[in-house]
Amino acid sequence: MSLFIGLMSGTSLDGIDAVLVDITPDTPPRLLATHGEPLPPHHRDLLWRLCHTERVGFAELARAEADFSRLQARAIDALLEQQDIPASRITAIGSHGQTVEHAPAGHDGGPAYTLQLDNPSLLAELTGCRVVADFRRRDLAAGGQAAPLAPAFHQAVFRAPGEWRVILNLGGFANLTLLPPEGDPRSPLGFDTGPANALLDAWHTRHRGGHFDENGAWAASGHVDDVLLERLLEEPFFHQPPPRSTGRELFNLDWLEARLSGYERPQDVQATLAELTATSIALGIEMARQRLDAPPIDRLIPCGGGAHNPDLLARLARRLPDTPLEDSASLGWPADWLEAGAFAWLAWRRIEQLPGNLPSVTGAAGPRILGGVYAP
Repeated sequence: MSLFIGLMSGTSLDGIDAVLVDITPDTPPRLLATHGEPLPPHHRDLLWRLCHTERVGFAELARAEADFSRLQARAIDALLEQQDIPASRITAIGSHGQTVEHAPAGHDGGPAYTLQLDNPSLLAELTGCRVVADFRRRDLAAGGQAAPLAPAFHQAVFRAPGEWRVILNLGGFANLTLLPPEGDPRSPLGFDTGPANALLDAWHTRHRGGHFDENGAWAASGHVDDVLLERLLEEPFFHQPPPRSTGRELFNLDWLEARLSGYERPQDVQATLAELTATSIALGIEMARQRLDAPPIDRLIPCGGGAHNPDLLARLARRLPDTPLEDSASLGWPADWLEAGAFAWLAWRRIEQLPGNLPSVTGAAGPRILGGVYAP
């Protein structure tokens, strides 16, 4: 048994997910334990500001990074204490960090970049564990999008004989993985489809406070504005062929407000944003099927925070009436922990000197070993 810890803090900024994973060659990774470490309000506010500013002081950035690493260490301590496992049993920690900005096409003619707030040296010092971090930039250096990286993990966990499956991550942004059946020579395809919770959360916070629309209740109370939906869907990103990835740099409240008439009811905008998420996912699935010349999907497996939103899942079901939705927990991985699990698995790949990316997903020039290793 080789034990790895995966850490993930997504674009929703709701906390740090920590998972303990048993990774044994030639068998699917096995989830052993989980812990969620909430972000204190002041730290969440600081990260939110860093994600939406054009200027930041070095001291503020260093403080945010150090505080974030200490929260990661706290999550790891809680996970190990829960399982009564010493840190010496952990082969490595896979730390994704907190994405502050992601620009795989660069800005204004500048170089491509992706920035994750992380201090793996401090995390190794605090935990006494080997840390693998900075997973994305190696793929970017090879001409890839550096995202999404989870599809290779989805392939290891969910690929099955005789079934075409879509793994759908509903975090701040939505990304999908289309998995051919075992034995099929076609490579998996994955890409970002557009916003999932990011715009829903931001619009809800502006008009009702709180960080998210619980159960999608506010969206369910509104009516979809078809004219607005059509206007939102004119965004070129939704029609861009993969490989593609996106983030708050494109989809933010400024983007939304530029497309509003000013006469919409706030709850109708919320309903329309939820419908935008479902519609753009359906468009993405159809695009993926066409790219791989795939038959209808046998199973759609939602994960991430949006998998707990019944309004959003109902909209997806209406957009994809012939595609069964299945809870990922029935396949051994509850929805909240898949992304963190991916980075435990990617840490294992790095330690074993194995590629972690899928060029068919990111568009990189070829398979690459991802991440740097930081000794305890």
